[in-house]
Amino acid sequence: MYDFTTLGAVIGLAIAIVLIIRKVHPAYSLILGALVGGIIGGGGLVTTVNTMVSGAQSMMSSVLRIMTSGILAGALIKTGSAQKIAETIVDRMGEKLALAAIALATMIICAVGVFIDISVITVAPIALAIGKKAKLSKQSLLLAMIGGGKAGNIISPNPNTIAASEAFGVDLTSLMFKNIVPALFALAMAILLATVLSKKKNGLAVASGDIETSDNALPGFLPAIVGPLVVIVLLALRPIAGVSIDPLIALPVGGLTCMLVTGHIKGVVGITEFGLSKVVGVSILLIGTGTIAGIIKASALQYDVIALLEKLNMPAFVLAPLAGILMAGATASTTAGATIAAQTFAPTLIEQGVPALAAGAMVHAGATVVDSLPHGSFFHATGGSVNLSIGDRMKLIPCEACVGLTATIISVVMFLIFG
Repeated sequence: MYDFTTLGAVIGLAIAIVLIIRKVHPAYSLILGALVGGIIGGGGLVTTVNTMVSGAQSMMSSVLRIMTSGILAGALIKTGSAQKIAETIVDRMGEKLALAAIALATMIICAVGVFIDISVITVAPIALAIGKKAKLSKQSLLLAMIGGGKAGNIISPNPNTIAASEAFGVDLTSLMFKNIVPALFALAMAILLATVLSKKKNGLAVASGDIETSDNALPGFLPAIVGPLVVIVLLALRPIAGVSIDPLIALPVGGLTCMLVTGHIKGVVGITEFGLSKVVGVSILLIGTGTIAGIIKASALQYDVIALLEKLNMPAFVLAPLAGILMAGATASTTAGATIAAQTFAPTLIEQGVPALAAGAMVHAGATVVDSLPHGSFFHATGGSVNLSIGDRMKLIPCEACVGLTATIISVVMFLIFG
């Protein structure tokens, strides 16, 4: 029934976590964890290596789509479109709604295909300038951006969504649409918590040295938004008109359109190279993730977890959000967590009668709860975007978890109501 023991799989994952915390590259950490876990789990060297290779191979379709998504991400960043979209939203909503505007701007930028850490880094200079003027603390500004990013991440054509849709065999657009309501609730929670945080007197004020200015000319709002709109329209053709445009095509087409309408098409080579540089890390991480996912999937872990749920008299669907939460927390990554959870438990959840689309949505939402722990890069990248110390950055983790948990709870409630 299985090739490896639960103990071996858990030890392998634990080794990977420890190595990641010790600053070993996450991909190598996951590969070594998979190797040790497989051997300890009783699979033998040959079976372990073959399983690792099979697990990595299962990631290739996701990796290809993610690599092409770099064209869109690079175009949005290098043409100034992402910054223009953020500035327009903040300017239109005004200072009184500054935190709501910052959260919404980050949500939209992430939702149209920019990775969540890049979304936060993109909005951060604008947020800091607004925060200094409105006298908002850096903690409240960062929470608004992270919360908005989490909301946008579960409705975006980002690596985690692609990986989850692949594992559950569901349409990417359908999975994105499935979590729109949870995303809106998460956005509201982010704004609420950021507002509460802004009223605390011990918050760190934005200093003049925190603010960076740029002399680069930005495109108009309409040219800036055309590229993402093209992607949305192309991906929406399948549920609307039955015309299937794969993200492998839609994402780069949107990126090229963005370059064309903003007048940067002559810089296509440099922009695409920049975009590729932004997704290479995620692509390599997914290959490493595939090795440990292969070991976990071929282990007794899923059967033991199901047996535990049955002893606790918990319904099978609870496994979906729980798997997302635990795996994302273990890897400190939405992408790795959603991928491992989906790869491991998708067959079991579907076999237990949980609809694939609902299960994918719950796993994906669950992967946003504790995905920003200190052993991951997101924690440090976002803290650095507003110059927060590690200690101050850690204090935001419970609030971030509340935002992700809100999305997860609403996703579960929607499954219970609509199936």
